[in-house]
Amino acid sequence: MSEPPAIRILIVDDHPLFLEGIATVVAHEADMQLVGRASTARQGIEEFRRVKPDVTLMDLRLPDMSGIGAVAAIRAEFPDARVIMLTTFEGDVEIQRALAAGVRAYMLKSAPLEELVDVIRKVHGGRKHLPTQVAENLAEHFNGDALSEREIEVLRRLAEGDRNRDIGEQLLISEETVKVHIRHIMDKLGAKDRTQAVAIALRRGVIHL
Repeated sequence: MSEPPAIRILIVDDHPLFLEGIATVVAHEADMQLVGRASTARQGIEEFRRVKPDVTLMDLRLPDMSGIGAVAAIRAEFPDARVIMLTTFEGDVEIQRALAAGVRAYMLKSAPLEELVDVIRKVHGGRKHLPTQVAENLAEHFNGDALSEREIEVLRRLAEGDRNRDIGEQLLISEETVKVHIRHIMDKLGAKDRTQAVAIALRRGVIHL
């Protein structure tokens, strides 16, 4: 009997050492073949169109746009695309966005590369994968109130150290309205004050610095 065709893999990651590490591991697997690599989201989208891989490994944080945005763009053209999101980050909001974009698996970069190889085979076979700690983090906040776009906008400006008056001027709303948004943000995040609200939002991936 002839061997089944190798799993064709595309890697999109802007960390050269990590990319090389994955490429080396893949090269030692008889049933896998690295068919493309890219270091930005836009390059990744172009490479996907060119090589049409079986499985794509996508970094969450890329220099030009988020990996989630790249996944959404790819799946808009190729609905059956199978993507594994790679990240150093466990924030539940980021996980929810990735899953909503159609990611099949979410892998922490701290995981052993041998585990990644197993997940590639699992995703290629049509299954999904979430590491235990990521799934637990997701479950912990599953029923929490989501922040509105306006609240996230206010939160970003809080993180940058802006005062209520400055935020109101930037968003063309009154200072009193800013205070109302901040109270809602603190309630939804379970924060005691503005500083803690920003810290929680950064940890959960609601905003990024």
